[in-house]
Amino acid sequence: MTTQNQSFSIDDFAKALETHDYDLQKGQIVRGRVFEHDSNGAYVDIEGGKSPGFLPIREASLKAVDDLSEILPLQEEREFLIIRDQNAEGQVLLSLRQLQLKQAWDELAEKAKNEESLQVQVTGVNRGGVTVDADSLRGFIPRSHLVQRDNLDALVGEVLTVSILELNRDREKLVFSQRLASESVSFSQLEIGQLVEGTVGSIKPFGVFVELDGVTGLIHIKEISQKYVGSLPELFEIGQTVKALVINLEEGRHRVSLSTRLLENYPGEIVEKMPEVMDSAEARAERARKLISP
Repeated sequence: MTTQNQSFSIDDFAKALETHDYDLQKGQIVRGRVFEHDSNGAYVDIEGGKSPGFLPIREASLKAVDDLSEILPLQEEREFLIIRDQNAEGQVLLSLRQLQLKQAWDELAEKAKNEESLQVQVTGVNRGGVTVDADSLRGFIPRSHLVQRDNLDALVGEVLTVSILELNRDREKLVFSQRLASESVSFSQLEIGQLVEGTVGSIKPFGVFVELDGVTGLIHIKEISQKYVGSLPELFEIGQTVKALVINLEEGRHRVSLSTRLLENYPGEIVEKMPEVMDSAEARAERARKLISP
């Protein structure tokens, strides 16, 4: 009795293996091998599948496909995304296009998480900015986040380095910033004690903002001179070239603090002899660096 039951169990198990059908479901990634093309798509032998899967030609690539054999040769094995559950015959519908889209979104999400920059190509212009292609995904750069904001038509076809401002996969929304990416690169090239040169961008009661190469620095009024400065507009003007020392960097906020005070040989020299201080700034900077704590 025991032997018969054991024999039955083994036979039954063998039959189960022969007829077993993996539970293939929509959203699952499977491996398969293309074994036939027709005018509408390709048939794929799926590992563990009861019946061949079918890949419609429109789902073969993110781009238009003229010759399916060029991008999906016979006998080639690769991964596919199931986009429709099994029908009555056990056949599933497959997609490479949607798998590539999924992978592109995953890669961009990882870049956004790590605050990495990437390259995109400008594809068009609208009232608010430019549209771009990012790994075959459509994105947008607002005009305020472009480095060049005047002649947007000239940007079409250009490849830009950008940072990710907003990523919403459910709404298929991608917003980028070229300006922030440029600031990040420029900021990474700065160090405390470095002598930089820029132009005055704006003058406020508390200090002077200086436009450097892709990033803005601030000379606080207390860092202008060792002597009290009564009126900044009397000392600086918009567009004026200024040399200053980097005295602090706030990486998270891309804040750059500058000083001309440390270039002075005596209190008030910057007020009395600004051109002379600027002309000899390099030599003065060597001495001043010793006073800056890294």
